[in-house]
Amino acid sequence: MSEDRCDLLCIDAPRAESIRRVLPGEEEAEGSAERARALADPTRLVLAVALREGGELCVCDLAWISGRSQNLVSHHMRTLRSRSLVRSRRDGKLVMYSLTETGHFLLPAVLGEPVGKPGA
Repeated sequence: MSEDRCDLLCIDAPRAESIRRVLPGEEEAEGSAERARALADPTRLVLAVALREGGELCVCDLAWISGRSQNLVSHHMRTLRSRSLVRSRRDGKLVMYSLTETGHFLLPAVLGEPVGKPGA
């Protein structure tokens, strides 16, 4: 037998069914996985951390901070925005980016940072 499988089939049906009811649907799970995958890219992760530290930054600042070209940063910011991890706004000729609430919540989990104290 495999160490990853039970040797005996025994289901705690009431408990299993109560857990099953709160699982995300396929669409919700796919959206969550897409957001996690967006932050799996090293450049996008660096850009998200820069936004967390800087609040709101323009593409020029993000390019300089990350050491990447403005075209590459713009490309990655579009991906993060399409996954609802960042928002953008135009300020004259500048495009300003900031993390969304979703971005602020997901980033620590991807970085392996503590999210909060248990029971807090």
